[in-house]
Amino acid sequence: MLREPLEDLGVVATTPPPKRATRGLRGILARLGFHPEPGRAEQRDLQLAEQLRRDEETIRQATWTRAVSVLVANQKGGVGKTPTAIITGGVLAAVRGGSVCIMEVSDDPGALMFRAEGNPSRGIGELVRDITTIGSAGQLAGYTAPQTSFASVIGTVGPRPRLTADDVTAVAAVVDQYYRIRVMDSGNQPSSSAFQGAIDTADALIIPVFNAGDAVIEAVALLDVLRAAGGRAENLANRAIILRLTDGRPENPKVVDRVNRIIDAAEVSHVFEIPYDAHIAERGQITLAHLDPRTYRAFAAASAAVVRSLQDSVR
Repeated sequence: MLREPLEDLGVVATTPPPKRATRGLRGILARLGFHPEPGRAEQRDLQLAEQLRRDEETIRQATWTRAVSVLVANQKGGVGKTPTAIITGGVLAAVRGGSVCIMEVSDDPGALMFRAEGNPSRGIGELVRDITTIGSAGQLAGYTAPQTSFASVIGTVGPRPRLTADDVTAVAAVVDQYYRIRVMDSGNQPSSSAFQGAIDTADALIIPVFNAGDAVIEAVALLDVLRAAGGRAENLANRAIILRLTDGRPENPKVVDRVNRIIDAAEVSHVFEIPYDAHIAERGQITLAHLDPRTYRAFAAASAAVVRSLQDSVR
């Protein structure tokens, strides 16, 4: 008999508390019993906090009927793929309370383990070697580096053979038994076997770029390669999310304007601006709690968009 939707009734029935000033003269008046509204600066901060709350709510409440995966990729090296993988996975894990694995899928050893917290004795090379023996979460944990964000990282800890598509898919299958979300940090060669394995096991795509011509050209080239491949790869490209990072180097306004036009023509689902962050620029271990609040909010917004994309594509 009821024709109205019911799923949001509990939210509609909740009345938000009135906003009261807490800063400056308005805050003093509020403590004296008056009810002034927040000033302009405080209202802006409240809006940012509310947007962050909504993004984290989106991340926390998302569910799927199977494990899901996110691929971080760009043909250009040095554009922030590894920090993006660590921070995106870290935000997802911190908000959801864990069950996120960040794994290296580059054919040759990458910098994931160097940028992640911890110093584990085993990693992706050893896990590939022992993959058929893994039968529990406890066993798999021995190949990870636990992060303060509650994410787990599987990177390279020493010399290892080049990863293949079979290696990536085999590890992904085991990881997906024990983690709800898998974030993959890829290499620079989309024609490699390992990259193909990552594409075959990915549900969403993040492409980090700098405001530089070579970074965005390589990003568009990757999109072209994926779209030309058709099928799953094309779908990933059409739903890709671009993150525009700033590393502190001077940016030519003419180049930035050209980058804007190239990205607009790339026809991806979302583009997010990530501000400069000194902690990332240090090029050392990344700790989620050490990020500037603006950086965390930007990555939370991007992560929420990734989650919504996963909800649309994974049934």
